[in-house]
Amino acid sequence: MLSICKKELHQFFSNLTGYIAIILFLLVNGLFLFVLKDSNIFDFGYASLDKFFELAPWVLIFLVPAITMRSISEELRSGTFEILRTRPITCWQIALGKYFSILLVMLIIIIPTFVYIFTIKSLSAAGTIDGGGITGSYIGLFFLAAVFTAISLCCSSNTGNAVVAFLLGAFACLILYFGFNAVSKLPAFQGKADYYLEMAGINFHYGSMSRGLIDSRDLIYFLSLIFVFLFVTVRNLQKR
Repeated sequence: MLSICKKELHQFFSNLTGYIAIILFLLVNGLFLFVLKDSNIFDFGYASLDKFFELAPWVLIFLVPAITMRSISEELRSGTFEILRTRPITCWQIALGKYFSILLVMLIIIIPTFVYIFTIKSLSAAGTIDGGGITGSYIGLFFLAAVFTAISLCCSSNTGNAVVAFLLGAFACLILYFGFNAVSKLPAFQGKADYYLEMAGINFHYGSMSRGLIDSRDLIYFLSLIFVFLFVTVRNLQKR
């Protein structure tokens, strides 16, 4: 598993793909947070990173599948997966090796945004910020990236076409993040099952953690989703 993780990381950062992903994430969020009208913190008027944590999930919905789409699909297309299976490793080790490598990439992408904390603090009139809320938001963002990674990896294991894997991953992440919340707003569910539908979506639990409240139910939800999609990924690999 460790060798697969190292190989994936080396492959990711051996070309411009890894660096472009990091730059793209920081650039898009930086533009919305400090430059673009009506979305930057100067127009917002408060020393808060709420705008960043509202935008980041939408960037990750497309960025994570783009990073993950070739992870397994390329192995299937090129035939190297058959060679990989001849080695003394299990499908779980293959899946976890690839998963943790991508998760480490996501962590490397998120860490540079810590500079936003110091920027916001320096811009604050009182020189202080809501540390608890920001800490909870970053924990939620990490778990969100972890779930999106598991979903996208699962989609990549379903096809040998990287473009199809990207489209499936982005669509699945979008539906699980926002779909349940959108359905709960329909008049047919108002006052009945709207709360439970909203609670089934990722956005509900991410929003809860973004308020600085680390609830065990939110953690169990994220960990359960990760396990389910990794389990499906392993089943797909075993069928191959």
